Amino acid sequence: MNADRSHLAGSDRILRTDARRNRERIVRAAREVFTARGIDAPLAAVARRAGVGVATLHRRFPTRDHLVAEAFGEQFGACTHALEKAIDDPDPWRGLSALVHTVFALQAGDRGFTQAFLDRHPHTAGSSKLDEAERALRALVDRCRDAGVVRRDVTAADVTLAFLANAGLVARGSVPRSASARLAGQLLRAFAVSDDSPLPPPPSLPLRPLLSETVRSAGPDPVLRRR
Repeated sequence: MNADRSHLAGSDRILRTDARRNRERIVRAAREVFTARGIDAPLAAVARRAGVGVATLHRRFPTRDHLVAEAFGEQFGACTHALEKAIDDPDPWRGLSALVHTVFALQAGDRGFTQAFLDRHPHTAGSSKLDEAERALRALVDRCRDAGVVRRDVTAADVTLAFLANAGLVARGSVPRSASARLAGQLLRAFAVSDDSPLPPPPSLPLRPLLSETVRSAGPDPVLRRR
């Protein structure tokens, strides 16, 4: 009897270990596939990369949003921490600047997270958490206005627009990561009443290859395709 119980306990431990390893493989594969192909990539591709069946993936993660949230949980947590630090900073301008630079750097470091951050936020981050973040961001910008360090017409929506602008920049794989730091500095200057702090050096962005990439991304003219 004791031997049977020991055998069952050992089997349970093996099953739990296998389940944990499957989960880890799925999360790692999701991060890689979403980064390479976007968060709308087929979940079957994630399962293949993880070496598990689609049914196993769905048992661990019932929806795509659950999987996205887990795959980029570390980055979402870093954003939340950056916002909390900004709110706690007695200098509201320093807090806002640090927040913008931190989020821009996270976006530049992971294209998959950038898309998750912007495209799936109502479910990925959780509606209540998103509402809390929006309230905190509004409070931070309000403090900056009250302190007279940003223009009176600057709102939290402008900060969100800054994140969107950087996302568009990051989406272009040919643009160096240093471009995000430069953009952050320029946008913060636009928010500030007066800010003479030095900007990061400008990246090398020759116009011709950027235009060529834009044309390739757009694809052939639909009128030409009909001829």
